[in-house]
Amino acid sequence: MPVDSEAAITITAYDWVPDFAQGQVRDLRVRWALEETGQNYAVRYLSQGQQKEAAHRALQPFGQVPTYEEGDLTLFESGAIVWHIAERFPGLRPSDPAAQCRSLEWLIAALNTLEPPIMDRAQMTIFEVAEPWAKPRLPGVDERINERLQEASDRLGTAEWFGGSFSAGDLMTVSVLRIIEGEGLFEAFPNLADYVARATERPAFQQALSGQLAGFTGNPPPGFDEWMAELKAKQGELA
Repeated sequence: MPVDSEAAITITAYDWVPDFAQGQVRDLRVRWALEETGQNYAVRYLSQGQQKEAAHRALQPFGQVPTYEEGDLTLFESGAIVWHIAERFPGLRPSDPAAQCRSLEWLIAALNTLEPPIMDRAQMTIFEVAEPWAKPRLPGVDERINERLQEASDRLGTAEWFGGSFSAGDLMTVSVLRIIEGEGLFEAFPNLADYVARATERPAFQQALSGQLAGFTGNPPPGFDEWMAELKAKQGELA
């Protein structure tokens, strides 16, 4: 569905992030859920730094995006928002009660079991790449990620989706796996690689991704170019 400034639902997003973060910021998860359920939504864009100001912290106490506003309801945390959308609108929550539980189970597993080591890797290879512990810790982090990927692969087996039909659990699992897309990690498991490909070929995902990318019209903060040059040099040392 198109982004609509008059829509009843408003989400927040950044107007600029570095190239490596484009297509990964967590408002994409919410956009995807809204596209899957056929809901128009408005976007309130924040420049870098605005997310830490009092006006936004009133909506999101940790100074992050996304947030979700609809009438008197305000939510933060992408998992809570996606599950609310799944409950509020048809399209992402199975009708069978047991299947609903499996969908929620995989949404939580994506955030609580798969994402922590994956985000450890991102932290180490980007924001802490200059630290002396980064390079020696990376093999251990990759080992933990590989263990979780093996377990997820074993559970998925030859199925198309976790728990039956595509649901909020799959949307969140794929969103988390995409953080390491191109790193050769989940790609080592053919069923997981095919699983991510199936999900990201969905028209709703493609529309959500296009919408997020189109919103990056802002400017980088002062000093970004210098920071990026240093980051690339340190990442070369980490390789």
